[in-house]
Amino acid sequence: MDEHDRDELLELFAPQPGASLPPDVMAELQSMLRLHSISPQELFYKWESYSIKMGGETQLDIKTARAFKTDLLDSLVRENRSKTHGRSTDKRGGVASTPRGMVKTGGDVYGMLDNLVPSTPSLRGTIASDGGSLKRKAGFDTPGVTKSNNPEAASSPLQPPNTNTISSSQLDKEHATSTSFASRPNAGQVIETLNPHLAIPDPPLAPSAEPRIKLTANTDLKKFSYRPMAMHLSEASEVLDDRIDEFTGIVQEHYQLPDSAFGSAANQSTNEIIAVGRIASDSLDGRLNAASLVLETSRRVGAGLRVPLRVEDIPTFEFFPGQIVALRGVNASGEYFSVTEILEIPLLPVPASTPGMLETHLQRVQGGPDAMDTDDDNTIRPLTVFVAAGPYTPDDNLDFEALHELCHEAATSSIDVLLLIGPFLDIEHPLLASGDFDLPSDVDPDSASMTTVFRHLISTPLRRLTELNPSITILMIPSVRDVISKHVSWPQEPLSRKELGLPKQAKLISNPVTVSLNEITVGCLAQDILAELRQSETFGSKPKTTNMLARLSRHLILQRHFFPLFPPAERRRLNFSNTTATKKADGTMEDQGEMDAHGMGAMLDPSYLKLGEWLNVRPDVLVTPSILPSFAKVVESVLVINPGMLSKRRAPGTYARLTLHPLKMDHDTSKKDEEEEDEEMLPHKVFERARVDIVRI
Repeated sequence: MDEHDRDELLELFAPQPGASLPPDVMAELQSMLRLHSISPQELFYKWESYSIKMGGETQLDIKTARAFKTDLLDSLVRENRSKTHGRSTDKRGGVASTPRGMVKTGGDVYGMLDNLVPSTPSLRGTIASDGGSLKRKAGFDTPGVTKSNNPEAASSPLQPPNTNTISSSQLDKEHATSTSFASRPNAGQVIETLNPHLAIPDPPLAPSAEPRIKLTANTDLKKFSYRPMAMHLSEASEVLDDRIDEFTGIVQEHYQLPDSAFGSAANQSTNEIIAVGRIASDSLDGRLNAASLVLETSRRVGAGLRVPLRVEDIPTFEFFPGQIVALRGVNASGEYFSVTEILEIPLLPVPASTPGMLETHLQRVQGGPDAMDTDDDNTIRPLTVFVAAGPYTPDDNLDFEALHELCHEAATSSIDVLLLIGPFLDIEHPLLASGDFDLPSDVDPDSASMTTVFRHLISTPLRRLTELNPSITILMIPSVRDVISKHVSWPQEPLSRKELGLPKQAKLISNPVTVSLNEITVGCLAQDILAELRQSETFGSKPKTTNMLARLSRHLILQRHFFPLFPPAERRRLNFSNTTATKKADGTMEDQGEMDAHGMGAMLDPSYLKLGEWLNVRPDVLVTPSILPSFAKVVESVLVINPGMLSKRRAPGTYARLTLHPLKMDHDTSKKDEEEEDEEMLPHKVFERARVDIVRI
């Protein structure tokens, strides 16, 4: 093991920059590198996946390191066993062998109807674990989603076959155990805090009579009501092409470059030029890497041609498919573009407001002009915002206990804003997918719909919350995984309020959206862009930003877009696998095994990707829910928050609590002329005056 790998392991796995790892832990990590022949970065990715599977904040010590090593070895053994089983099945599947056993047991001859016709029993899965006699399963169950060990047989034209031999979520089944919500450990524990020096206010004696925030939508919500699945290829290509041309103008203006400095990377020339284009891969399959990099040019400059990139002459790089880049280099041979420098895309300006506008918002937070007689900013109670993202209930029930607990905490703390991000009724939830769940006693099952389920399971706790805290503002952002959303593509229109039974305090907004809470600009989306970027990105030997979560967030800020990845990650690489559950006679849930499926994916509509662009300024707060570890970080003066999921597959999750202190202003500004006030703009600096706590529900 060379010294370079050791230093990289320290950089990736050390709890703090500059800290060291115990010798026994370092020895285990080095052993895993040798056993699996992988790089430290890939080992770190596997460790993060393992931490997510185990739930919570898994600390790296000798015990967890050995458990992690065992998990990797088990994964390797299972993969090899599956391959061996596949080869032996192929050998037994010759023409000479007659499947008489299957004929005797009532199955079809070649297993072609397995799990396609409910009345056709499948031989697979009926063999006893000890290899003994066959057991026939009683066929009195209602046909539903069943377990199949043959992914090809379970596929359909609407669902491609799952080519993955084994997924991380399948391995998780051995380690994860379902925990009742009432007996959950560490409820209310704060696992991460940003700006801990800022105080958390005590709850008021009574909620405010009027809302303390003014909600302004910085996004034209009407534009999101487009007709999905009506995309024209010409429109999509124009949108993608215009984005390259727009960034060309941005780079030219920022670096003060003449038109002659730019050119097409596909044209053979010995002159050094600056080429602006989109990063892509030279093949549809496979992960992006340094050998497969190509630059896609615009039709105006390079006729839309793609040219391979050589990046050996630059110290490092950070690329992902769809990224708009400005590269300095030369194409002397006409076969590839040799990059000598990467010109960084300039940042959007930070949000700012006039002193007069800030004073107006401060009066609203304080309770009106009469309450502004004091000059002490410490007497003003900060704004409190809860941010939570779905799913809101575990896989084995539809009780939504986490949502009820969140609403209880919101009512007890008299918060100002509750930001809820979908999915609310998750189409990937096994009970919703199979339809095997009970309706409330007062609901007619013949006339019930998913809207009825939403009204009883989601709207009821929200209505109870608004009765206890009438001045609260509830923001609800849909997801493409929401059952009740008829808009199946991203960007996505708001949910339809009709028949949902939501209180008037609930505001339905689009996915993505940019809103202003008083002066604070908040950008939010429901897509898991961070996880998809992590799967798709590639970088040099040592990236500029070593922290993965900060690096992924910085991609969004530099690209000025909520979802800059194009094309999105393939569904078969999402490795989604869920459990099926049925209700037994005593009311408890019985796990029926794994349901092989693919995740929903991004569901992008390229013709309307401009609705995901940031227009004038960076947001003060960027909310990006993800399955990656929850965090709160300041990246390029933007407060980036991943609240995590409120409910995980088998355990409670986390949410984010924001405490927004007022901006300290120089009260002498009121003595200035009104013209000077209008001209002066004060940056909001929310990252300095906001405390963020990631809390276990």
